[in-house]
Amino acid sequence: MRFYNSQHQYYAGIDLHARKMYICIINSHGEVVYHRDLIADPDHLKRALDPYRPDVIVGVECVFTWYWMSDYCHNNNIPFTLGHALYMKAIHGGKTKNDKIDSFKIATMLRGGMFPMAYVYPEKMRAARDLLRRRQYLVHHQSELIGHIQNTNTQYNYSPFTKNLVHPANRREISGRFENCYVQRSVQIDIDLLDFYHKLIRGIEYEITRNAKHHDPLAYTLLRTVPGIGPILSLVILYEIYDISRFEKVGNFISYSRLVKCSHESAGKKVKGGHNKIGNSHLKWAFSEAAVLFLRNNQLGKDLYQKLSSRYGKAKALSLLAQKLGRTVYFMLRRKEPFIEAKFY
Repeated sequence: MRFYNSQHQYYAGIDLHARKMYICIINSHGEVVYHRDLIADPDHLKRALDPYRPDVIVGVECVFTWYWMSDYCHNNNIPFTLGHALYMKAIHGGKTKNDKIDSFKIATMLRGGMFPMAYVYPEKMRAARDLLRRRQYLVHHQSELIGHIQNTNTQYNYSPFTKNLVHPANRREISGRFENCYVQRSVQIDIDLLDFYHKLIRGIEYEITRNAKHHDPLAYTLLRTVPGIGPILSLVILYEIYDISRFEKVGNFISYSRLVKCSHESAGKKVKGGHNKIGNSHLKWAFSEAAVLFLRNNQLGKDLYQKLSSRYGKAKALSLLAQKLGRTVYFMLRRKEPFIEAKFY
């Protein structure tokens, strides 16, 4: 966890919502100099901050509406920091909670050096990253539709499908195997949706792959050298990381990627802790997928997996393999070198 501890003359804590924002500005002595509920737009933000420039810092909790405020502060040379929502217990744990109190707490945490920082993703690649996340949402829905077709097929005790239903050519005439007209209609709805999703997903992949060559072609090429990391996983990892240099050590990176569980200890006693949601779920998914794909047509990888499975079990072995891939990617991008099989094993 990183805390913002730079000193300023004024500290602006903003409880931001989609249409409203409550701004609390305190000075270096902790005195409230401004406290108002405003419309969330750049004009109102400018009028609130201008009297306290040039030495004011803006702090906002990491909610989905922070993009425009981050861009405004960046374009106007105003220091901006984003608060990690899962670490800001002082806001969510109070007996009384409202926007006015929350904005004051944010400003106070900024002044006291106890404001937990989240990464402010740069504007340059932000939209493409969000589009990739939208693609993942569509892929999950696509998998649900395929699962429904397979479950329906099993429900009526028909022979299993011999081909992968992800490919449109393998879905033709599927509904015809069912005798009941209502079952046929239900399956055909799934097929029509799958065809539409397939078109959307392929369009997203084409667009982002074309732009990735302009954002960071070297990193994209290096990621493609890892067995199991194809073009889509390379894009996900590239856009979720943005710049590997923001992680000082490999431990910071694998923790951010949810590839390691941190110990919880008090008075010499270790307990099983939670906080499994802290980190990047998209990187966790990407490396977990890469671990499975890494084993395909890879005898050395299978031997390593068997060795880990005999000691830790199959589930834990896959997690360890995903973590090893995460460490490998970190050093590859830091050193700007491709995947070297001898070093990995």
